[in-house]
Amino acid sequence: MRTCLAFGLVLLVVGAVTGGRLAGQQGNMVQTHIGHVMDSFQGTPNQAGLLPTAMADAKVAAQHATFAAKMPDNLDAMKLHAGHVIHALDPSVVMKGPGGGYGVKRASAGVAQHIQLAAKIEGASANVKTHSNHVATAANTVVQRSDEAVALAQKIQAATAAAEAAKMVTELIALTEQLAAGVDANKDGRVGWDAPEGGLAQAEQHMQLLRKGEGG
Repeated sequence: MRTCLAFGLVLLVVGAVTGGRLAGQQGNMVQTHIGHVMDSFQGTPNQAGLLPTAMADAKVAAQHATFAAKMPDNLDAMKLHAGHVIHALDPSVVMKGPGGGYGVKRASAGVAQHIQLAAKIEGASANVKTHSNHVATAANTVVQRSDEAVALAQKIQAATAAAEAAKMVTELIALTEQLAAGVDANKDGRVGWDAPEGGLAQAEQHMQLLRKGEGG
């Protein structure tokens, strides 16, 4: 009887230790994916987080759309800056340019992927699950907006008249500004995380809320 009791106690202790380790490992994986979004990710410029990488390239895209607008009579200049915008958004389309080389689209897709992975880990908190949905939705909206901006910039590159290109440059400025700021699509005076409003700023806001909820 004593032997059985002792054996049972050993199993309880081992189970508790193993369960504690597993919970710790799961918690660490949640934090790892959060870190990939916010702090560091292999392959990005300077190993920066995916969200800061997306925001940096979004800034470049918006800058060069604005540069194009400063020369509405110069078709070649508008086409040049349209190419720079494309590079910042998706370097797989235009490989050389002033962007970081990772691209808004790829980085934003990575944000959505890794924050969703964090939420799917067993034991992830309700806080992580809630805000990961907000972050992923905003990030995926940015991916779609990036594709729209690339398509528009390509139309600028194909334009045959400066006046035609200049009108599209005005549209391009609005689209590239929305990458970070989002857009008040329903005109309620605020920009939400949900589609089609959310931008990188809303993704960042909810990442901060997520971390605060996790005690970070």
